[in-house]
Amino acid sequence: MLLIVWTSVKILFIPVLCVAALIAGLAIGYVVLGKQQWSDVFDWNTWRHMYDLVFASGD
Repeated sequence: MLLIVWTSVKILFIPVLCVAALIAGLAIGYVVLGKQQWSDVFDWNTWRHMYDLVFASGD
């Protein structure tokens, strides 16, 4: 039983750590470097607008 729990923790630790690093990176980049409000970090429209800016066609 303990082996199953320990194996599960080891398998889930890296993905959870990666998601936490992604969230921290988004927040630091948007709030500190971009000097924007914290409430806009997780707003879907903000990231959709950034996606549209990056992948807009130049026609």
